[in-house]
Amino acid sequence: MVREKIRVSTRTLQWKCVESRTDSKCLYYGRFILSPLMKGQADTIGIAMRRALLGEMEGTCITRAKSEKIPHEYSSIVGIQESVHEILMNLKEIILRSNLYGTCEASICVRGPRCVTAQDIILPPYVEIVDNTQHIASLTEPIDFCIGLQLERNRGYHIKTPNNFQDGSYTIDSLFMPVRNVNHSIHSYGNGNEKQEILFLEIWTNGSLTPKEALYEASRNLIDLLIPFLHAEEDNLHLEDNQDKVYLPLFTFHDRLTEIRKNKTTLALKSIFIDQLELSPKIYNCLKKSNIHTLADLLNNSQDDLIKIERFDIDDVKKILGTLEKHLLIDLHLTKTKR
Repeated sequence: MVREKIRVSTRTLQWKCVESRTDSKCLYYGRFILSPLMKGQADTIGIAMRRALLGEMEGTCITRAKSEKIPHEYSSIVGIQESVHEILMNLKEIILRSNLYGTCEASICVRGPRCVTAQDIILPPYVEIVDNTQHIASLTEPIDFCIGLQLERNRGYHIKTPNNFQDGSYTIDSLFMPVRNVNHSIHSYGNGNEKQEILFLEIWTNGSLTPKEALYEASRNLIDLLIPFLHAEEDNLHLEDNQDKVYLPLFTFHDRLTEIRKNKTTLALKSIFIDQLELSPKIYNCLKKSNIHTLADLLNNSQDDLIKIERFDIDDVKKILGTLEKHLLIDLHLTKTKR
């Protein structure tokens, strides 16, 4: 553990790591401060950094396992103590560190009796295992244990999609988030109009990167997202009214929206991003994967278009309707759709 005395400068904005520790190979902790900040700034930065650390960071996971000898996910194999489902859950817990882009292949091929751990995974040279002792399976008889693995680098949490297992391939729920948790707190000091704040930021990671590395990467991601605003042309800031607005398109859920068009009501829909709509993580991730990033993108899709999105169902569409009613103050009703 490393602790340092906190010294706050009132002259320049500075950040500092005041505590760091390694609780285990798969759990790192870091505590940072940023100061001095004006009143309200600490909360602005803290919320933005927490969202960036939890939602914008990429990680590497095992997303698929394949073996033609396995009849189905809930079967048991003679000579192996764990069921197939338990083995898949153990593979889900394996933490990897890589510079991978997209997907790649890995494999396990050992002979029992023995205990199979993460160390037995044959990986490409650009992928590392954080904890080689992570358990996968226990072979109790002299049998061959051979499976193929698919690795992927991505962000967020992906829930596996059902398949018929005819090719012996099994998808695995994937938690790509290398940051496990983030807390931020604020300490205020001073009096009156000269009151200032200190931002405390706590970060826990899974060991694939340190909290300091996570803080740096999340900051770079935020900067990359905001750079387009710095390059906006001056001419674009003085567009005519009709050029600066996006008309609300006819959303096929209900004819009520035609009233909005008749009244020529306009909204700057392109400036409203879907992460401002308080959507569930599942709906948010599905929309993002379908290149739906703004409210304009969302309203350009019909009810049928949304239902066709992978892992979407009618309940998800209803939740989107409720969100639109809340934010646009319009009355929407779901039309019946044959599925």
